[in-house]
Amino acid sequence: MAAVGRICAGAGLLKNNSLLANQISAYSTTREWTKGRKAILATIGAIAGGAGALALALDQSVKASDLELHPPKNPWSHQGIFSSLDHASVRRGYEVYKQVCSACHSLRFIAYRNLVGVTHTEDEAKAEAEEVMVTDGPDDTGAMFQRPGKLSDYIPGPYPNEEAARAANNGAYPPDLSYIVSARHGGEDYIFSLLTGYCDAPAGVVLREGQNYNPYFPGGAISMAQVLYNEVIEYSDGTPATASQLAKDIGTFLKWTAEPEHDDRKLMTVKAIGIFTFLAAASYYMKRHKWSALKSRKIEFYPKRK
Repeated sequence: MAAVGRICAGAGLLKNNSLLANQISAYSTTREWTKGRKAILATIGAIAGGAGALALALDQSVKASDLELHPPKNPWSHQGIFSSLDHASVRRGYEVYKQVCSACHSLRFIAYRNLVGVTHTEDEAKAEAEEVMVTDGPDDTGAMFQRPGKLSDYIPGPYPNEEAARAANNGAYPPDLSYIVSARHGGEDYIFSLLTGYCDAPAGVVLREGQNYNPYFPGGAISMAQVLYNEVIEYSDGTPATASQLAKDIGTFLKWTAEPEHDDRKLMTVKAIGIFTFLAAASYYMKRHKWSALKSRKIEFYPKRK
């Protein structure tokens, strides 16, 4: 009889718990998801997953093929959060561009005034500008004339138009280098690897006349020949002009042309961190001060006596 009583008591307790659960569910603001909602969520998840997989596949198919190499990561001195560009390297990179790259590639979004305070003094930049002759005009007679360059002039390209550039390079158009670092996957790592990565074509790869093999270039076949060799130029500061040094300096210089605001942006980051740290500390103190009385008060209830 005692066992039967315990069983009956347990059954009553389960019944009471079930009633209590139903009452809580009735007053709860949450609701179970319907089958329709679950189906919609599953569909959205499947679509998002499929789109992500497709985007990843397309990204990989564009970035690399069986005969294309990814540029390795190099320890550039300006990669740190607060690291600025090596301006001595930027100046040397300008020398590499002027003596080597400018024969085929333009830099039409950089003016001589942009060099002031970055790679050259104002007088040096003026001297660089005056080395080129710029077509200006018309004059009082309506004729165009040639004059020495000024700081406001942009660095001129080697060809008057795209057709002339293609005609001089077997149909290939040398791209403008102003934003080449931002326009290529890998950035300055790609530039360095491309300039130092020329090698013999592997078996089975057929190159047309005037083409060279570079595994870092999409497709491998590139019309630009290897242009950087040891001591191909002499640096004005006496730095040994090895091929890797030349590639490193031109990569740093093109990083600056693509992001002239690079150093200013990182300097602003340092200032912003300092300012927001002070504001966060002041805000935290004011919050604790204003809310201390409210959060530390004690509320008591005294019912009225009859």
